[in-house]
Amino acid sequence: MEAEWTEETIQRIVAEHTALKQRVRQLTADNRTLDERLKAARSNLRFQDRRVADLEAQIAGT
Repeated sequence: MEAEWTEETIQRIVAEHTALKQRVRQLTADNRTLDERLKAARSNLRFQDRRVADLEAQIAGT
């Protein structure tokens, strides 16, 4: 089957493959960054929830 492929076709496929691998690496890095941001946002939300609960308890106690 390779004998039917032209050198131009092979080069194009290799170039597309390389570009796709680079895109996968970029998307993986982006996903990791977004995951870290999501974890930080969840942590901040838990902190804020505790703070609100503490303030509500203070208000209820006065």
